[in-house]
Amino acid sequence: MTDSLAPTGLDPITLAVIQSGLQQVCNEMDVAFSRAAFSPVISETYDRSDGIYHRDDGALIAQGEDGLPVFVGTMQDCTGAVIARAGGRVAPGDVFIVNDPYLGGTHLMDVKFVKPFFYKDELFCWLANTGHWPDIGGAVPGGFSASATESEQEGLRLPPVKLYKSGVLDEEILSIILSNIRIADQRIGDIKAQAAALTVGERRLTQMLDRYGRDTVDGAITELRARAEQQMRAKIAPIPDGVYESTAIVDSDGVVDAPLTIALTMTKRGEALVFDFSRSSPPCDGPMNSVIATTKSSVYLALKHIFPDVPINAGTFAPLHVEPPEGTFLYAHYPRPVSGCAAEVSQRIAEAVFAAMTTALPDQLFAAPAGTSGNFSLGGLDPKTGRPFVCYLISGGGYGGHPGGDGLSNGCSTIGISKTTPIEVVEQRYPILYEEYALREGSGGAGESRGGFGVRYKVRLRRGRARASFVMDHGRVGPQGALGGADGACNTVSVERGGETYTPLHLSKEQGIPITEGDAITVETPGGGGYGDPAKRSETLKARDLVRGYYTPAQLKGWS
Repeated sequence: MTDSLAPTGLDPITLAVIQSGLQQVCNEMDVAFSRAAFSPVISETYDRSDGIYHRDDGALIAQGEDGLPVFVGTMQDCTGAVIARAGGRVAPGDVFIVNDPYLGGTHLMDVKFVKPFFYKDELFCWLANTGHWPDIGGAVPGGFSASATESEQEGLRLPPVKLYKSGVLDEEILSIILSNIRIADQRIGDIKAQAAALTVGERRLTQMLDRYGRDTVDGAITELRARAEQQMRAKIAPIPDGVYESTAIVDSDGVVDAPLTIALTMTKRGEALVFDFSRSSPPCDGPMNSVIATTKSSVYLALKHIFPDVPINAGTFAPLHVEPPEGTFLYAHYPRPVSGCAAEVSQRIAEAVFAAMTTALPDQLFAAPAGTSGNFSLGGLDPKTGRPFVCYLISGGGYGGHPGGDGLSNGCSTIGISKTTPIEVVEQRYPILYEEYALREGSGGAGESRGGFGVRYKVRLRRGRARASFVMDHGRVGPQGALGGADGACNTVSVERGGETYTPLHLSKEQGIPITEGDAITVETPGGGGYGDPAKRSETLKARDLVRGYYTPAQLKGWS
């Protein structure tokens, strides 16, 4: 900040300190949530997020740096929905629980806690977090029902209700929740961790307000929002005015074996971008519909990938206008199923944005990343312990090549910073044995800068019986190459049962596949797309890849 005094009267140093302080509050909530959570998907995989939201409309003030980017838009919409439902009838210690996708949410497994924060008996803001629960009821363990045709088949849907009233847990509401989900006795640990994270946020934010004063912090929040908008507009301004089009493909909806198309028309005028998805496929029968909050958030996170140095708050999104794509599968209404929207469709939306922006800024962008979370749920009864289990796994993939070099291998998904649960934790907690976990060599798309590699893993059920479900994507077409680069390799899934190998009809989507002791599942995740003409790749880099075993001579011969 170069100006000597902000319009609010705050000096730049104080403004920067408050900005960092708000960020630190969110970061500490993230850490508290992960350390206290019971489920590995939160404690090890970091599928969660914490943030601070405006007292009037729920607009984003700050989000934890370790939170999933896909939640930047959905959590502010959800907090706004809670504010509207609460109607001002809140007290210190109240905590709302909500997972309704149609009220600013994602899929049902992403459960939000929203808490009013009072400073000296006056509402100052809202604190909220999201945690991915490993089960929320529904047709299959883990909630990822690949062939659901209505919301009720996906699990328990919660409108905004007060789980805590003035700091006291409502045992009746809790009993309703626990009576409708699997492994309910284990969820209480996640519930209390989620609430405790908000308590940490309260304490840290109170200390900050005590130090700087309510008016100073309030003024800084207003100024930071204005400056984030200014910074995003400055990033957009150099893009040539015009209309840019792109498409991305979803394999299928899990019910009808046909691809879904995301068709984007992006218009740039001055310092703003307009995103029109109205040419996309109509609402689908299966769970690959996207609620509008997730659709908008997918655009926001894509732009944040492209311009990472712009700070995140509601001002960041002001120059980005998403036309409501009514009549498409990107604007789901009840009771359309949506379990795949946040984890998969969101990444196809981001891929479409990347492709359009590559045309606009070819020297600054990159080829498409793997673009799937690789959602794999396995649930059953462990005969050794006599207890039910639900194991939820995600996996990394290759990033796209870019002007500066090759794509990263085994990177996290487009929508988050979440990582694969450590193998040792999985094998300790569940009756599963990893027989292989390796880079998927050769999966990166050819290019002057090649794509990064996905992973290949194989797990075997050690004992008992279980049901496996998959909601993945990029099984039909691989991640897009850019500027002449080749697409990355597709996602593959195979199930070994009784000596035979089974491939799902929908390639990477199916639910409730019965397996027994000794059966195995192999997953190969996509590689990133290649960037630039493969014939321009240096012979030195090709020789290096050959020596390292990344590609065979026959594969590299095709790059000439």
